[in-house]
Amino acid sequence: MKKFDTKVQHLKYKVLREVAREAWADRLTYTALDIPTRLVPGKVPTMRCCVYKERAILGERVKLAMGGDRDNPNVIEVIDIACDECPSAGYEVSSACRGCLAHRCEDVCKRGAITFDHNHVAHIDKSKCVECGACAKVCPYTAIINHKRPCQVACKIKAISINETKAAVIDNSKCISCGACVYQCPFGAISDKSFILSMIDIIKKSENNSKYKVYAIVAPSISSQFTYAKLGQVITGLKNLGFYTVIEAALGADMVAYSESQELAEKGFLTSSCCPAFVDFIEKHFPNLTHLISHNLSPMGALAKYVKSNDPNCKVIFIGPCTAKKMEFQKDKVKDYVDCVITFEELQALFDSRDMDISTLEEGVLDNASYYGRIFARSGGLSDAVAQAIKEQNINFEAKPIVCDGIEQCKMALLRKSKNALDANFIEGMACINGCIGGAGCLTHGEKNKAEVDKYGREALEKTIGDAISVLK
Repeated sequence: MKKFDTKVQHLKYKVLREVAREAWADRLTYTALDIPTRLVPGKVPTMRCCVYKERAILGERVKLAMGGDRDNPNVIEVIDIACDECPSAGYEVSSACRGCLAHRCEDVCKRGAITFDHNHVAHIDKSKCVECGACAKVCPYTAIINHKRPCQVACKIKAISINETKAAVIDNSKCISCGACVYQCPFGAISDKSFILSMIDIIKKSENNSKYKVYAIVAPSISSQFTYAKLGQVITGLKNLGFYTVIEAALGADMVAYSESQELAEKGFLTSSCCPAFVDFIEKHFPNLTHLISHNLSPMGALAKYVKSNDPNCKVIFIGPCTAKKMEFQKDKVKDYVDCVITFEELQALFDSRDMDISTLEEGVLDNASYYGRIFARSGGLSDAVAQAIKEQNINFEAKPIVCDGIEQCKMALLRKSKNALDANFIEGMACINGCIGGAGCLTHGEKNKAEVDKYGREALEKTIGDAISVLK
């Protein structure tokens, strides 16, 4: 049964699984360095030029699985030793160059970076080229091509550059931790730090002294994951891992929809606060628009705050598709409510670290939210929920949302708003294509996941937002 989209994800999972196994057994300190040898036994490499390099890279993956570089505040990191297989980025002359006599590329280059050999074929001096692209625009044969690495193509906010050793470098002042580069890197040279050790520690301490309960808050996008089992079996699996109970983050979405609709009507214009990568994007790239961000916590934060208000000694762990959530839970306004964040990828590794086949388990129950809270998982769901909340509360206000599917659409909407040219009063910003179901921490990605989310929403017992949140009063 296929659990992951790519072999890179599967490799990452195997490292996480082995680290988790050692942590459960209290022997991580002694055996973590042996994990690369166990995964690549013998002297025959499976992916790299030699087994020694392969093990060295796996060693770096182990470090990331154990929390990564503590001095780097970003949860997205580059494994330098693994980032050496991509071709040099930048403009290059292809074999399509016909050695023409016009030499338009030479004339337009202000840096003198283009020369010609005896056949009049152009060559670009990388030490002089500033990658302005002027030569490519004027070439009549489109023979000059801009090679971009997959990570650079994936990063729509230009937070990735290439250093002198040809390794990718992340600019933390621009990065929004969305994880797009993580999912697209063909060599797994960019990855997110894991907090599974923190999660296991929380679970083990709760089991040993019973001083607190551990709550799992699961994102509604879980409905499109773990397709080899039933959702109820996933819930039972979580409880078998040691969680006291499992609650839908969709209930927090219902809470946010009600309060965000009120805030929108009061202020007249709002940008959503549910996607931490979108919020971070505004703060870093459009600081003049930060006053427009909704003051509501995300569904994760809102629900965790409610849980801790009723059980102050408990621990709350969020499980979802989002690498940016790993940044969000460390922020001052959230850290008192959420104790740890893991992704669906990491949850699969945790199940298997306990040799748990969830497809054989009895089905548990997960029904805490409305249809509208559950469809937050896909693009457009938040806007639908806010409109529904306005209707249910009889608020005299007409919402005119613009649904931004991916960070590029978010950027365009924010640019138009900054120039007072946006015909909308609510920006739903989702950094990932298709919304949360496209998050970097998903097991599987794709348009088909949207149908699964909508189906999951229709199965909700509570048909209105008001009915869902009435249990909280």
